[in-house]
Amino acid sequence: MTLYLTESNIAGLLDMRITLDVLDEAFKTQANGDALNRSRSRIPLPNGSYNLMAAGISSKKVVGQKSYTATSAGAAFHILLYDGEGKGLLAVMSAGFLGKMRTGGVSGLATKYMAKNGADSVGVIGAGNQAETQLEAVVESTGIKNVRVFSRTAEKRNGFAQRMGEKLGIDIIPVDTASAATKDTSILLVITNSAEPVLPSELLEPGVHVNAAGNNVWTGRELDTDAIVKFNSIVVDDIEQAKIESGELMRAAETGQFNWGSAIALSDIVAGKVQARTNDLDITLFESLGIAIEDIAVAERVYQMAIEQGVGHTLPA
Repeated sequence: MTLYLTESNIAGLLDMRITLDVLDEAFKTQANGDALNRSRSRIPLPNGSYNLMAAGISSKKVVGQKSYTATSAGAAFHILLYDGEGKGLLAVMSAGFLGKMRTGGVSGLATKYMAKNGADSVGVIGAGNQAETQLEAVVESTGIKNVRVFSRTAEKRNGFAQRMGEKLGIDIIPVDTASAATKDTSILLVITNSAEPVLPSELLEPGVHVNAAGNNVWTGRELDTDAIVKFNSIVVDDIEQAKIESGELMRAAETGQFNWGSAIALSDIVAGKVQARTNDLDITLFESLGIAIEDIAVAERVYQMAIEQGVGHTLPA
């Protein structure tokens, strides 16, 4: 039996607490050698690209792929989840909401393990669709209620502050400069589609943790190279994928200001094999690219919940 799950099916099953718990387990599983990730591959289209990424998790007995087109007309995401012992296709899922949740969730997870003790404030640069779950995940994982948001458009930052403040039950202050969002802030969320840096090095204060999640193409950069040099530790969700997708780190490596040998896998941080900080003054970076293990782990949990609750549509054999 193959189950088909729509966006609304998945939105009715998945919340951020579940997402964070699943991702925590998945990265620990990867650190123990029980999960394999394959980097994203892209096929150019006249106005965008077709993208394919895959992963397998032995302990869950699943393997699967996420594929999507991303063009000027929009994006369409789907996951195929297979039984890892060869029993066939378990589920086909529309994956826009799922992807948004896991993208936010992995930043929340990184923040849990990388932010300094006593972190008490969050600054957000970017107020688009993906920024919503970034903030939701960090608030869920830390309990922080002091938030400032900057976007170049006043209407967007004001709308984000009102919308997310009501959803999360906290006060969010819209500010009119990036420096106002970053001043005296413990955690920074950078989630834009900018091709040019939006977080210069002079805005990085001692002790801050940064999640950079808006870029996964080599042509984009949210941080300048001088900022990369200031980080005491740089963590990525997958090192091999970062080497072909992280514009910030690729540019810094090309100029000799960053060495890939110093990059740390998030799985090693979550599993406790490596510590992100030596003290509360360290400046830390999580570069989020979005990897298949995240999608497949969350999809497996969604599938199990759907079976238990009788959600979804059975596809004909």
